[in-house]
Amino acid sequence: MPALALIFNAFVWGVSWFPFRQIEGHGLHPVWATCLVYAAIAIAMALLRRSILGLFAQQPALMLLGLAAGFTNVGFNWAVTQGDVVRVVLLFYLMPLWSVLLAWAFLGERPSLAALARVALALAGVAVVLKTPETDWPVPSSLPDWLGVAAGFGFAVTNILLRQLRSAPGEARALAMFSGCALVAGVTALAGTALGVIAAPPLVAPAWWGWALVLGTGFVFANVCLQYGAARLTASATSVIMLSEVLFASISSVALGAATMEERIWFGGALIVLAAVWSAFAGEPAAGDDRRPIPCKDMP
Repeated sequence: MPALALIFNAFVWGVSWFPFRQIEGHGLHPVWATCLVYAAIAIAMALLRRSILGLFAQQPALMLLGLAAGFTNVGFNWAVTQGDVVRVVLLFYLMPLWSVLLAWAFLGERPSLAALARVALALAGVAVVLKTPETDWPVPSSLPDWLGVAAGFGFAVTNILLRQLRSAPGEARALAMFSGCALVAGVTALAGTALGVIAAPPLVAPAWWGWALVLGTGFVFANVCLQYGAARLTASATSVIMLSEVLFASISSVALGAATMEERIWFGGALIVLAAVWSAFAGEPAAGDDRRPIPCKDMP
């Protein structure tokens, strides 16, 4: 049951691109959708658990956690609605690379030779994924690419903060991340709308509410499943099972025409996933060894 719970969580996130695209098809930009969905969840949680609000004054780092989680979600949700889904998800799963570097810089955890080898393996995978006949150098060539990489970086930052806040109650961390997702998405949406980059929310187009309800409900149940499963399995098992998100995203996006699977994507993706699996079984906190708390994309 714990493994099935984690697989359900990965499934929800692996196919979340589809309802986001349906919402966008009804005129609501994914960043606005992210803001509204997480704001509704955060408000409901704050009303039900008012006692945890005081913890934010006692532990200001919770606010940083919320910002990092919000950065992660805005980048990921925006990227999967604009670009090739498989490509974005693979770039997002560069998290082990960022985690090694961040843990070295902020936690004083010097990487071992094996950790550096995993970083090199992941970078090689990224180079293969990004290198196309049209590009001279294998670097991100589009907004979705950059958003996917940035979201993975935010995911790693969130894990670093969660390790520092492991003594804080899970509900406080969850509320911080839900609130942060709503705040960062809201600020991004307002700024993007003012600059003409993001379309303003439609006033008369209620059709997207149904998809937003489906998305919000899926997030809540996925997070409950994550809490149940991750609390009962080892960190390495949790990490590997969560990689099934790549599988769900690949199958669903290819089947529905939202991604293409060329040979270089298969090969580069295999290198990235191999680096992540190696990190999970390395016995080192390369991606935040305390895996029960996973960012708002996967609530603690």
